[in-house]
Amino acid sequence: MSQLAISVSHLTKKYGDRRALSDANFEVPLGTICGFVGPNGSGKTTTIRMLLGLIAPTDGTARVLGENILHPEKYLPRVGAMIEGPAFYPALSGAENLRVLASLGGFPQDRVQPLLERVGLGDRGGSKYKTYSLGMKQRLGIAAALLPNPELLILDEPTNGLDPSGIHEVRELMRDLASQGTTVFVSSHLLGELEMIAEYLVMLREGEVIYTGTTAHLLESAQPILVVKPEYEIDLPRVIAIAQSNGHKSTVIDGCAHIISKEDWAAQLNRLAFEAGITLSSLTAIRPSLEETFFTLTEKTGE
Repeated sequence: MSQLAISVSHLTKKYGDRRALSDANFEVPLGTICGFVGPNGSGKTTTIRMLLGLIAPTDGTARVLGENILHPEKYLPRVGAMIEGPAFYPALSGAENLRVLASLGGFPQDRVQPLLERVGLGDRGGSKYKTYSLGMKQRLGIAAALLPNPELLILDEPTNGLDPSGIHEVRELMRDLASQGTTVFVSSHLLGELEMIAEYLVMLREGEVIYTGTTAHLLESAQPILVVKPEYEIDLPRVIAIAQSNGHKSTVIDGCAHIISKEDWAAQLNRLAFEAGITLSSLTAIRPSLEETFFTLTEKTGE
């Protein structure tokens, strides 16, 4: 049995002369949370739609839960998905909407209330959908995606519209699902959230995969940043000049010099600044966040 929930090989989708996705290759192991990230128009939705059998690829192939995407009927009963925002009957309650979907999908009706409670809507299941906030609508969409008790859950921006408390609830829900063996493939623009929960990442830019692998490996391979604050702000340009003359890319952010460099260059920088008559009030080495790493990576691939 395959240990992969998703396996994509040279997957391509063209619309006329435009390539929405170009020669994509990536794998998502079973029982993990995989973040799917990229700017708007990078090919994320196109990829998800192909994985769900909604559109056919132009070239290449992919397998979902061991089955070819050309035969979605073989795997879709084991997949839950929420893409491009949930759609429900406004005049029906949340519980009634889920019961309709359960009837259409042949799922047990007794799953409805436990799922409402699981996504934090246990006490609002009787309220009409049209009275729900955007965050509540998102959570009802996740509950609907969980109706088939899926092996693979595909979510497109599941935290859209949620307040910090709601985002935390969804984060814990995804962790809980993964701990029970469900694979979660989640598209999100909140890279800080993905950094906390995603074990694997697939990054797209302009229809091409620019990174696929573990989150830990990406962050470990990122260049550290020296954050330098001189005693006098007037010395900032001189600090930048010292860094750049020694081959280190540097920028000024919030009154500090951000210098891309290995941590062991910090001592030499301190010494060079002292010799130039510059007193440093702070010098700290930090690891870039996932968001900073992503932007650095997309800048490099765009050069």
